[in-house]
Amino acid sequence: MTTKHTDKRATTGHGTYHHGDLRRAVLTAALDVIAAEGPGALSLRDLARRAGVSHAAPAHHFKDRTGLLTAVAAEGYELLAGALAGVPELRERGVRYVRFAVEHPAHFQVMFQPELLRADDPDLRAAKERASAELRAGVAGLDAVPDAREAGIAAWSLAHGFAALLLTRNVTDALGGRDPEEYFRSLTGLLFTQRG
Repeated sequence: MTTKHTDKRATTGHGTYHHGDLRRAVLTAALDVIAAEGPGALSLRDLARRAGVSHAAPAHHFKDRTGLLTAVAAEGYELLAGALAGVPELRERGVRYVRFAVEHPAHFQVMFQPELLRADDPDLRAAKERASAELRAGVAGLDAVPDAREAGIAAWSLAHGFAALLLTRNVTDALGGRDPEEYFRSLTGLLFTQRG
């Protein structure tokens, strides 16, 4: 008696496959490509091949490459908002921001390149607003800050700049093997004093 191997994908009459969660499969494949080669290397045709579906299938979910990158960015902003939520101290929000970038480098690469995205996409706009609200909440409780907006931009610039330098390996030597999160905490200590 022989047993058949069952694949999670079912064949259709045209030799292609029907995928159980094509949207997720294409997003995951896209994140792998972006992490390895950057967003410029993305091709819906290649992603369809990787997912084992017809070359036209990803367009049903994303329309085009810009739609796919917009979905990646929206997911990234949602993940960032979740990473920052519930962290009261500004310094620790910065640490969470850096951790997000390290854990989700492909999202991070795409999120801050507006020329790659469909700016009017409602999912992207909503996700960006949630992440922005979490970033603003970090400076809302600072007493001795004359302009909370400027303080927020300063804090974001420090966390974002450090994360970008870390991902591009421009601070590897400076870290000297230290944990990046601890290094970031010491950087903030050099520039800001906590008032309690």
